Amino acid sequence: MILVSGILRDGMIELMCARLEHMGYEYLFLDELRFPGQIDITWQVSAGAASGRISTPARRVSLDDITGVYVRYVQYHGENGREGVSEREGELLKSERQAVLLQLCNALPCVVVNRARASTSNDSKMYQQFLIRSCGLLTPRTLATTVPDEAMAFYERCGGKVIFKSLSGVRSIVRRLEPRDLLRLPLVENCPTQFQEVVEGVDIRVHTVGERIFATEMRSLASDYRYAARSGEALTAREIEIPPDVAASCIGLTKACGLTVAGIDLRQTPDGRYYCFEANPSPGFIFYERATGQPISEAVARLLRGS
Repeated sequence: MILVSGILRDGMIELMCARLEHMGYEYLFLDELRFPGQIDITWQVSAGAASGRISTPARRVSLDDITGVYVRYVQYHGENGREGVSEREGELLKSERQAVLLQLCNALPCVVVNRARASTSNDSKMYQQFLIRSCGLLTPRTLATTVPDEAMAFYERCGGKVIFKSLSGVRSIVRRLEPRDLLRLPLVENCPTQFQEVVEGVDIRVHTVGERIFATEMRSLASDYRYAARSGEALTAREIEIPPDVAASCIGLTKACGLTVAGIDLRQTPDGRYYCFEANPSPGFIFYERATGQPISEAVARLLRGS
């Protein structure tokens, strides 16, 4: 039995439910908008292992029968999932839901994609850079600062080839630091910001699923290919093979982060070096799967089933 936890309007949850259905794998969908209330979870931890049950209006499942969990920690707003619930009550329900589900996923002995405690590695880009380097991958020259003069000095050392982005785990748009932006550098005093030297080359998204690797080459003139359409730039994607040592480093990084599945952002330079920017603990691989036909969701399903 596979447990899928999330909300159906999340495309990744919809994809995994459809994939499990297509493969004939038995699964239970835990609709987080129905918990607590219409779904009951009773569990305890004894001798380091969790036991208990999940009861929905349709069925009851023992935690001992669960071979894997696919969970998405997605922030959503403005929907309580039930009539007559105020905004304040909705926030309380969400807090209880998160507390129970996050702790349960951390306690279950089966495969979990991914445990909440492992996902926190992405909350600090600087910490992830340390892990990246320890796994044998290169990282760009980086500065994290709240001092405008330090940011200006870094910009000059890099010959004006610098990008900036958020330091947190919150998704942000990567942007090139243009001369017109230098007048805004005093704003970093109120917002710690990460600056990195521009690495010229081709973007590669690597999805690791256990010991398997799925690599996708992304080509676009946009600074951040994820938002190519917003800047009016074209984007192409194709499946590629990466060198065995780079693949091994990606798998090593996934394990170092405590993850089972990860989306790792690389860039290959013209001289064949591979730089790594981050490891995403909850990758939205639906885009890459649809663009290239790589069976990523199938590999995740097999991992969750233990086959």
